[in-house]
Amino acid sequence: MVDFLTSLLAFIVAISVLVAIHEYGHYIVGRWAGMKVLRFSVGFGRPIWTWVRGADRTEYCISAIPLGGYVRFLDSREGPIPPEDEGRAFNHRPVPARIAVLFAGPLFNFLFAIFAYWLLSMDGVPALRPAVGEVTPQSYAADAGLETGDQIVAVGDTPTESWQQALMAMFDTMVADGRIPMTLESQDGRQREAVIQVGSDSARLTEPGLLFDGIGFLPGAPPAVLDDPIENEAAQRAGLRKGDRIVSVDGTPVLGFGDLVAAVTDRPGDRIDVGVVRDQRLEKFSLVIGTREVEGATTGFLGVRALLDELGPAQAVPRAIRDTWQQTTFTVRMLARMVTGDVSFKNVSGPINIAQFAGDSAQRGLRYFLGFLAMISISLGVLNLLPVPVLDGGQIVYQTLEWIKGSPLSERAQILGQQFGILALILLMSFAFYNDIARILG
Repeated sequence: MVDFLTSLLAFIVAISVLVAIHEYGHYIVGRWAGMKVLRFSVGFGRPIWTWVRGADRTEYCISAIPLGGYVRFLDSREGPIPPEDEGRAFNHRPVPARIAVLFAGPLFNFLFAIFAYWLLSMDGVPALRPAVGEVTPQSYAADAGLETGDQIVAVGDTPTESWQQALMAMFDTMVADGRIPMTLESQDGRQREAVIQVGSDSARLTEPGLLFDGIGFLPGAPPAVLDDPIENEAAQRAGLRKGDRIVSVDGTPVLGFGDLVAAVTDRPGDRIDVGVVRDQRLEKFSLVIGTREVEGATTGFLGVRALLDELGPAQAVPRAIRDTWQQTTFTVRMLARMVTGDVSFKNVSGPINIAQFAGDSAQRGLRYFLGFLAMISISLGVLNLLPVPVLDGGQIVYQTLEWIKGSPLSERAQILGQQFGILALILLMSFAFYNDIARILG
């Protein structure tokens, strides 16, 4: 019950925030373009809280159904225009201004994603390449020679600094020609090339949750890559430094910090040999494990911590723009490949699945929820730019055709377009609900 309520609350917060940002884009650009705004509402249905502000007496509302929102502009198609507002209706403004207003909603979703990734970059993220965990025997991954503990340095021509980059590149290369070329770094620091060959199985492997099971390996623990060791502790005294990757203790493999902690915690004061990859070479260090008191007990302590990639405010801007651009273009490519049949339509998620993701990310912490909001905001921006008449993209097409033609499209053409758009959205939502229910039923 608690998980259900968490998912529901997180979903409501996510949708309310992202739609409000989207509608604020329409609102603020509409005002800049000289249009009169009649109402700005967060939520649908009956307003439960309304206040009126400004010379235009605009209504700002919180409405009863917190699953969206809208901006209502003055429009002569909805009724007569008072003389004092002549020329301020949406459909009376120049076509470029109307297009700018329509485009502003998706644009603000992309700007929010940039802002979210900017905050995450400044907060600091583990600067760790994705790693290979357990490899299934007689699988595509095993046939390609992947081994537990390998770091994924690149997929094709794309360097992989995170699992997000690795997954996008894996999908792209797999769907393109049924191959996933990788550059791997083994536990001894050697780099090598490997190619996972999935052939005609690529479309099936794009179904949600099938990629790793189908290819035959699990994501591994983040490797034990060090930040600056703590002064005067065991690791620094032994000569370990920032960027070193610990791969073994007394010959026992270390795949991540969990293995490292387990290897030293119960051995305070012992001398150990540590295998370290530095500059793609395997080196050995001998050191005496330090000690510290934890809840009255003496435990082993090396004085190391995970390497974090922390950026200043100015440095974080290009990183945030890059992350948003990569996620946006990947989303567009996935949508296009669904149309061609190269990617499974089972990737279309409805509100149930989105709510589950929202709840899971919220339970894991603020930074995970912020990352989830960035991803959904990008998806919302891309979706609204599709050339479907009831969406912003479709309305931009209408306005562009009017600009070229020199007059509005006929009322019949607009009605047919709206009917087509509504039908398309109903079909899409029905398919999304079907996928959600199918996932729940297994």
